[in-house]
Amino acid sequence: MIKKLSSIFAFALLTFGVFGQTIVSTNPENKKVILEEFTGIHCVFCPQGHAIAQAIQDANPGNAFLVNIHVGSFAVPGSGEPDFRTPWGSAIANQSGLVGYPAGTVNRHNFPGFEQGASGTTAMSRNVWANAAGQTLAASSNVNVGVEADIDVSTNELTVHVEAYYTANSPQGTNLLNVALLQNNTLGPQTGGNMGNDYVHMHRLVHMVTGQWGMTIPTTTSGTFVDETFTYTIPADYNGVPVELADLEVVAFVSETQQEIPSGSGAFPTYSGFTFANDAYARYVVDIDGQCGFDLTPSVNVQNVGNDEITSLEIDYSINGGTVETYNWTGSIMSLQNLDIELPAISYTLDPTLNTLDVSIQNDDNAANNDVSGTFENAAVSTPNVSMILNTSNQGAQITWDLTNSAGTTIASGGPYANNTTVTDDFVLPNECYRFSVYNANGNGGGSIVLYDDVNTVLYQNSGDYDDGDYGHFSTEGLVGIGENSLDGVGLFPNPASTVLNIMNAENANIEVYNMLGQVLYTKTNISNQEQIQVSSYTQGTYFVKITDGNAVKTSKFLVTK
Repeated sequence: MIKKLSSIFAFALLTFGVFGQTIVSTNPENKKVILEEFTGIHCVFCPQGHAIAQAIQDANPGNAFLVNIHVGSFAVPGSGEPDFRTPWGSAIANQSGLVGYPAGTVNRHNFPGFEQGASGTTAMSRNVWANAAGQTLAASSNVNVGVEADIDVSTNELTVHVEAYYTANSPQGTNLLNVALLQNNTLGPQTGGNMGNDYVHMHRLVHMVTGQWGMTIPTTTSGTFVDETFTYTIPADYNGVPVELADLEVVAFVSETQQEIPSGSGAFPTYSGFTFANDAYARYVVDIDGQCGFDLTPSVNVQNVGNDEITSLEIDYSINGGTVETYNWTGSIMSLQNLDIELPAISYTLDPTLNTLDVSIQNDDNAANNDVSGTFENAAVSTPNVSMILNTSNQGAQITWDLTNSAGTTIASGGPYANNTTVTDDFVLPNECYRFSVYNANGNGGGSIVLYDDVNTVLYQNSGDYDDGDYGHFSTEGLVGIGENSLDGVGLFPNPASTVLNIMNAENANIEVYNMLGQVLYTKTNISNQEQIQVSSYTQGTYFVKITDGNAVKTSKFLVTK
């Protein structure tokens, strides 16, 4: 809900110091640039447009403001992709006359000879934006604009205070005051960005606080002073994309009718309403790939939800209830900022089904948000016979890879390669835990890769979206019984099995059989000396058997083949 405060109320806010004194100049000024860029996550050349626009702003700090509008067919998300579109973008794009992406308008002004489409339209291709911006900055404006904003973090209420002063008469009787809310630093996919799903989307339009075309300014003659304050409750997300309060930005501008923009301004909000001075929020454990025995170097995302800067943290962490490690972190996290904090490597014992990392922040003002847990699965389990298929695409000269064991010894390696070729390799591996790593020297990924064993268990795969590097783990450990018939005296055969699995020498014990997802497929208590399990209906792959005899627990893996 949007609420506009009366000028009397606005003056009261100013008096009590929520905002400062007059924030707009009454002296004649040149125009400031409002560059609206029409973009989309599937637009190949849009990252070039983003860079050009950012360069214009960087060269003109305080005088150039960017609004990135995700709109059109290139902005339509695929399955599982974020939707950055808004209800406002189509109308703004349609009046520009754009015919391709990326397109941009500078102050919604027509620059003859720069039109992307028909004569008289305002959309331009990226190669002329800098020229149009330079012309705009050199021209005088009939109105100056100032803006400031605050967000109450306890209520998510945004308060925007805008002032405008007319130093000359407007050529149009109808002027509109617009307030756009933007979000920065949103990670997401971007075709052509060479960053996969980790492209950093900036200046992304999420809302028009004043509606599609803004609020009417009643008087537009020289000497008119406009003083308006708006409040708006920020939701938790837009189209399912979470809002980060620390990444929001406000751009305000005046338009003549819905078109020409004589000037505008922008601001980053201040923040108020904090409950605690020192409050570190353990938000989540950063995703952990399947593991098989390497010491783990986990990361936890921590947000500062207190008023004061965080410069140090004491962080306790453990895996599967094991030994608690303590990390004393130092650095800087400002209010509402968040940071992935990498914790030192920790040793642990794998759980046969699912592993849990527990993290706890110590000694701040609010203990209610200090604890977080994350789970991770065991790595895929392989037979000793492993194969690799690598397609180099057009990045062969930049691609290398290596295969290491838990001691850090390189078992095999390869690359660089020729472009657009298929590389195959085969390995025979002893029982161990392995890490397969792939690298790209240019940091932009490469061709597809797959590792699999001789019963077609996929151990690692990547479509080529690995930026400068990626890795995964797999294991041949635990396949006790392949060529053997015992597990600490307990018989487990045949292994691999196709129809039945026999368990011997487990008298009076309890047994459970799990699949790789940790789902229990079979259980029996107090078994006799021999138990025969029908596995003919199981799909081909790896399974766990857990044998509990009093306080002793024995776990192993077996294969089902067809």
